[in-house]
Amino acid sequence: MSRDLPELRASHEDRDRVVDALRLAGGDGRLTSEELDARVERALSARTQGELAALVADLPAALETNDVLVVEQSGGKWSRAGRWTVPNRIALRTKICRVTFDFTEAVITSRTLRIEADMKLGKLVIVGGPGIVIDTNGLNLRFSKAKLLRSGRVAADSRLRIEITGTLNNAKVIEQWP
Repeated sequence: MSRDLPELRASHEDRDRVVDALRLAGGDGRLTSEELDARVERALSARTQGELAALVADLPAALETNDVLVVEQSGGKWSRAGRWTVPNRIALRTKICRVTFDFTEAVITSRTLRIEADMKLGKLVIVGGPGIVIDTNGLNLRFSKAKLLRSGRVAADSRLRIEITGTLNNAKVIEQWP
């Protein structure tokens, strides 16, 4: 989904993307034809992103796509929290903005998330916890800093590795635990 809160309205594109994921899951044998029909009908009538996320929450393989979440904003705050589906890649282009990604209730569909950052005068907050590892080795820090709890260490039981690349100008990356 392209928005940051599950209670926000879903677009036609959001509904179409979920219907495609459901059809793929049906073709893979993950859903019976009755389940597929029922979920597609609910997806087409869904009003919020939360309703759509619930329809595919138990289908991780069906959601492994090359979807990219693009965050472009000047000023203010932008966040993604609650139950949301984590894409494979996030393009982050912000100026004077605080961006928060909360993975506490997120639906993680891949073992690696790549965040391509171009931040100026801002803050990137990642709410992680056990099983989430953040790697900033590919990040260019210009008058910036990264404050991580377990910088880049990969454990065998890691459920998500977040690779942050790109450039931060007068910005911070901060890892928090819930």
